[in-house]
Formats: sequence, C-alpha cells, structure tokens
Amino acid sequence: MSGSLTFKVHRQKPELVSPANPTPRELKLLSDIDDQEGLRFHIPTIFFYRHNPKAYSDPVAVIRRALAETLVYYYPFAGRLREGPNRKLAVDCTGEGVLFIEANADVTLVEFEEKDALKPPFPCFEELLFDVEGSSEVLNTPLMLMQVTRLKCGSFIFAVRINHAMSDAVGLSLFLKTMCDFARGYHAPTVPPVWERHRLSATLPLRVSHAHREYDEMRVISTEHSGKGDDLVDRSFFFGHREMSAIRRLLPPNLVNRSTDMETLTSFLWRYRTVAIQPDPNKEMRLIFIVNARSKLKTSPLSPGYYGNAFAFPVAITTAGELTKKPLEFALRLVKEAKSSVTEEYMRSLANLMVTKGRPSFSSDGAYLVSDVRIFSDIDFGIWGKPVYSGIGKARVTDFPGSSFYVSAEKRNGEIGIIVPVCLPEKTMQKFVKELESVFSGQFVPNGGTKSPNKLILSSL
Repeated sequence: MSGSLTFKVHRQKPELVSPANPTPRELKLLSDIDDQEGLRFHIPTIFFYRHNPKAYSDPVAVIRRALAETLVYYYPFAGRLREGPNRKLAVDCTGEGVLFIEANADVTLVEFEEKDALKPPFPCFEELLFDVEGSSEVLNTPLMLMQVTRLKCGSFIFAVRINHAMSDAVGLSLFLKTMCDFARGYHAPTVPPVWERHRLSATLPLRVSHAHREYDEMRVISTEHSGKGDDLVDRSFFFGHREMSAIRRLLPPNLVNRSTDMETLTSFLWRYRTVAIQPDPNKEMRLIFIVNARSKLKTSPLSPGYYGNAFAFPVAITTAGELTKKPLEFALRLVKEAKSSVTEEYMRSLANLMVTKGRPSFSSDGAYLVSDVRIFSDIDFGIWGKPVYSGIGKARVTDFPGSSFYVSAEKRNGEIGIIVPVCLPEKTMQKFVKELESVFSGQFVPNGGTKSPNKLILSSL
C-alpha cells in the first residue's frame, strides 16, 4: 500500500511570485458560473516528472521563472478575490502574486513506483503541497499555491492548488501550458488567455428555463453509509482494456457502441458503489456528471483562451433500489440523458439561476460526483517530458468525499488506462472491492449468460 512509503520533505519559506512585468490594476468580475457556492474552495493537482540525465536546469528555477512570465498574461491570478453585493465575486488585480514553495525530499521516484504509490492517496501529500496558514481562505488570499519538490534521484514533483472560482480543469490546463511555453523558451503564450467572463453571466430578464435539479434544496442526512464518518479510506482503481471489456459485456452491444468510455465507466462505478453502500431502497441516489460546456456554446462561442469555469453539474437521479436491481444499462441511459441535457440554453438558464437563488451549491446528499481530468496528462515542460502521474491529489474534495476524478495512467508494464480514486467508509470499501472483483474475475453473469473462461483480476498499478 502507498501508506508504507515514508520520507522527509525540507521546505524553504513560502514566497510570493509576482508577474515579471507591470500589469493593470483593475477590478474584474467573475462570471455567474464561477462564483457559485460549490466552487468556492481550493482544489489541488499534482504532477510527477522523471529525471532526464540530459537536463541540467533546476526545475525549481525553470518553473518559478515560467510562473512569473505566465502571470503577466494571466495577471488576475496574481490578485485577490473580493465579495460584493448579492455575494458577487470579483478579482482585485493587485499584482501581489501567488504562493510558491521550493522543497527537497529524501525519496526517489522509483521508491514511489516500487511501493505502488504513484496514485492517490499519495503518502505525505500535505508535505508535497504545504497548506500555508490562511491560504485556503476564499477571499483576500492568494489564488494559487505552487510547490516544486526535488527528489534525490533528480526527478521532481510539481503540485498546484487554485481557487476553483477562478478556473476549471480546462482553464488551469491553459495556464499550465502557458508556463510550459515559457519553460521551452517561447516569448508569448501559444493560446492567448481571454477573460470575457460576461459570456457566462446572467442576462435580463432572469429566465430560468431548466429544472436544474442538481441544485435542489435538500436536508443532508449524515450516515455512515452515505460516506460520512471518521473511518473514510481512499483507494485508487485502475481500469485498462481488460476491465473496460468486462464492463462492456454487462451491456447490450448496441448501447456500448453509442457510449463513451467515460459514460460506461461512470455508470458502472455509480451502480456498484451504491450496491456497496447498501442504502435504503427508497433513498434517492444522484450521479453528478461534470460536463465541459465549451462545445455547447454555438451561438456565441467562447474563445479557445477562455480560462474561466465553463462546465455544468447535470444530475442523474433514481432510487437506490432501481439503481441496484436493474441492469447496468439502466444506469448508463440515465448518465447519457443527464450529459445530453447540457446545452447553450441550459448554461444561460444556469447563470440566471445563480443570481435568482443566491449562488447555491449543488445538492450532495446521496450524490456521487465524477469529473474527467485526463487533460492534465499533456503538461510538458520540455526537457523532462510528460508527467508519469498528473491529476488530482486526493479522492475527496473539501468536505465532500463522494467524488472521483479520472486520471490518465500507465502501468509499469506499459498498459494505458484510467485511475479512479474512490473514498468510502472502510467496511463499505471492502464491499465495493468485492463487487468489482466479482465482475472482473468472471463471477458475475449478466443476462443469464455463461462466464468467460478468462479470469480478470482487479488491477493495481
């Protein structure tokens, strides 16, 4: 288990890195998608880079310099969030800068690999992205925290945490790719950043044309089985070709051909996670499927350099009894229906809802939230190549453990797949593992068919 790997991290004092050149001093409003309650927190990502014997540059110096150059173009990130009337958020572009930490760890990348620790939960994660006192507040604090940790083998770990109200995964990826541009010697971003947050703000009259059940006002019921409690454990699961093939065999071929891997995997995890939780059959279960809405905005398309939040939380809803008793096809159709509900009109309606309802958070009771962050696998600073791990640092987000973020992965034998971190109470996790093993070992027989003679074992990295 990854918890068996221990090491020491020696950090320098946190510093503020400001833009390399003077930047405008102004107040810039966030969009009405940006400043909803459910995005008012800091979200961490982490990247591991392998040592290149030909690389003589210090990764700390390269990344610090690239960050300062990037902040000239993304200067709002060097400012601070302020809150105005009706809880409206704006960035005060002060140019103060973002937090940066230089560190060294007495561990090698090979040790992470040998201990199966290149996946969440990462050992000593809090040491690899140190939470500077007061920095996790939403208002009046740095909007970004970075830490670069050199490993004793020459490899390094790059961790970054941003205020989610500023950007989504696509927006952060644009920021980091601009850093990569400067690290490679470019003199300007390949994709120029664009603010234009008014594109996703409410418009008069404030017409809410969709139900937006993801924002239902619900009384949260805390129980052990809903994922609350002190015995929560994190575990990552690898889904490669064999695992995905086993899942597809549970579905009608015509539906498989019309479904993406993410839709298929998400419906599978939602169903079998619910089986393991064993809620009351009448309990309402929710699947929140994060959808990037950039391609949906056809009348007034967003610029490729738009780095604000441009996604929705569409929700699939059913009872625990229906979800667990009906075949996987039922869950998959619900997921596809929720995903397809996101349109340009849906996003306009959502922005209007935020203003009329006081910027609520999504409903988390009985919910499982899934997001695909495989976009981070392309963050390449040049000489060190692409990261050997890139994605979320934890299975849970803030105080909401019912979330999973899909990460690109490559096993030591070269197999490509997806890592899915999951957080559940310990006993529930044991049931979840057994449910998955029953599918991947051929014990589950869909639709009365025969078992496959090829045994499929739940994979670890």
